[in-house]
Amino acid sequence: MTLLQFFLDIALGLLLGALGGLFGIGGGLLAIPALGLLFGLDQQLAQGTALVMVVPNVLLALWRYHQRNRIDWRHALLLGLSSFALAWVGAAVAVGLDAEAMRRGFVGFLLALAAWNLIQAFLRAGSASSELGRPWPWLGVLGGGSGLVGGLFGVGGAVVATPILTLVFGVSQVVAQGLALALAAPSTAVALATYGMHGQVDWATGLPLAIGGLLSIGWGVRLAHALPQRLLRVLFTLFLLLCAGLLGFKA
Repeated sequence: MTLLQFFLDIALGLLLGALGGLFGIGGGLLAIPALGLLFGLDQQLAQGTALVMVVPNVLLALWRYHQRNRIDWRHALLLGLSSFALAWVGAAVAVGLDAEAMRRGFVGFLLALAAWNLIQAFLRAGSASSELGRPWPWLGVLGGGSGLVGGLFGVGGAVVATPILTLVFGVSQVVAQGLALALAAPSTAVALATYGMHGQVDWATGLPLAIGGLLSIGWGVRLAHALPQRLLRVLFTLFLLLCAGLLGFKA
């Protein structure tokens, strides 16, 4: 890797980190299609490499969200443990699947989430709260399902948990994003370890991305707390569509 390439990777990490902080997802969703298009990585290798950036980004973003909007650590622990328990299953399955089938499945997954979020943006407006609208043990079910999907697609499960927390549990977008980061922290770590053990991580590319992400993720968190909730949700939907479009164009 040349010095120029190193700094270009850091610059890309800056962009991905800011978006990850804004949407509470660690930047992996956009990193995966970007790594496929810009670096020619196949789906599994792109997912594993993106996790090098996502793991530290998620941890820092979780702390930043907690500073601005206190997270109940009992809820965070339940989400994290249940997610961790099933994330390795999804990651272990993913490394053995056909790369092209994974890409198509990931595009469909993103489009479904985008449609769901668009409906949410105009559903039950004004009812969001900082308190859970469902009994907290249900967070264990959410954590397990999100961890499984997150391990399979290398996105940490936060992107799955966020819309469910807003629609089903009735919390605001920023509260949902903070809780989703708590869910994502252990599952992303176990997913990275699994991809690494199977040789599906490009560390030389992932490490400068991680440096850039750590430098910028706080900017995104500040912006997330400054934007109106409906606008933030619509932007999240557009972000999902962008990621699906980028990945869909990859031949």
